[in-house]
Amino acid sequence: MARIAADGETDVGGPAKNRRAEQRMALFHARLRERALKSTAPRDDIARVFFALSRHVSAEELYAEVKRINPHVGYATIYRTLKLLKDCGLLSERHFDEGQARYEVVGEHHHDHFICEDCGRILEFEDEAIERMQRNIARRLGVTLHRHKLELYGRCADCAAKAGDQDL
Repeated sequence: MARIAADGETDVGGPAKNRRAEQRMALFHARLRERALKSTAPRDDIARVFFALSRHVSAEELYAEVKRINPHVGYATIYRTLKLLKDCGLLSERHFDEGQARYEVVGEHHHDHFICEDCGRILEFEDEAIERMQRNIARRLGVTLHRHKLELYGRCADCAAKAGDQDL
């Protein structure tokens, strides 16, 4: 059975979500110390907003969100902090068909993506049957599989309904 989670707006959400964001902030601070780097207010603002988002975000979208709480943060600081979060292993940079880099928090579990070609919505999903098929293919080929990424492109249910698609 597949688990599907859709991108949403900024999650001001529940205690579990806030606890995970704070754990990620603590991990970010520990990784900064390992690199002999300082925790600065702009870095913390960017990281905190990024960790609170429950969607794949572009640098421009993150910039707009951060500007709400810190109007003095510039694009250069956004990009430097995104690179730092990536170097710390706390974010994953993805390039879907649109070409623009999108960033997501590195999660505890692997997932794949469905991207709507009409509205750009990104749906995350997990499917054990897909994972099993990959392991079987690797075994048949006699290779060791370390990682993969699966991106499916089409029309989401909302856009399909608007377009009158009969495939759903």
